[in-house]
Amino acid sequence: MSAQLDRKPLAEQVYDALLKKITSGAWPLHSKIPSEKSLMEEFGISRNTLREAIRALVHVGILEVRQGVGTIVLANDEWSASLQRRIAKSSLGEIFEVRHALETEIAILACKRRTNEDLESCLNLSKQCIAAVESQDMAKFVKSDIALHESIAKASHNRLLVDLYQRLLEEIELSIYSTTVFETHYTYGHTALLQAIKERDTERAKQEVDLYIAAYKQKLKLEE
Repeated sequence: MSAQLDRKPLAEQVYDALLKKITSGAWPLHSKIPSEKSLMEEFGISRNTLREAIRALVHVGILEVRQGVGTIVLANDEWSASLQRRIAKSSLGEIFEVRHALETEIAILACKRRTNEDLESCLNLSKQCIAAVESQDMAKFVKSDIALHESIAKASHNRLLVDLYQRLLEEIELSIYSTTVFETHYTYGHTALLQAIKERDTERAKQEVDLYIAAYKQKLKLEE
């Protein structure tokens, strides 16, 4: 075997080896894993053993087999897969309530802990959001807005909070598509929120989160 495996149940060894590829980032989220042939050659295993390991990863929600596409990475660890399954069962109202709670704490911590580099990254992404609005580029706007929210989360310097927040990003992306109509609106780029973070004004930052979450809920007609 070119990738050495210990002598325990072979399918379990392959499961662990494939999972390590995912958790290490060698196979990123939403990427397609290598072909059966290349994996069989890498690990020196049979097709049945490989498929047994892949089925187990599909069962826990880490991989998904898509007809005509291949096998895709859905989550980068078992905990994430479990949480994503739970999120998928949640209502949009529940997701927004959790989003509100997480983004409020993120904003408060970002005010307290952000570095100059954190702030610069956020401001650059804010400019990209505004440019996307001006060019009426929805795909670019959603991509930039998601990156901005993630950058603000990272400025909190709480890795667990960032990890939890990232698990909501896919649903948040859907909510942005559902609520965005390009028009003049002060929340694009979250300039007021970033100004509060720049000035380390936690109360104002919290108020800004309250305002844009309320606006999203109103557009989606979600009850308070």
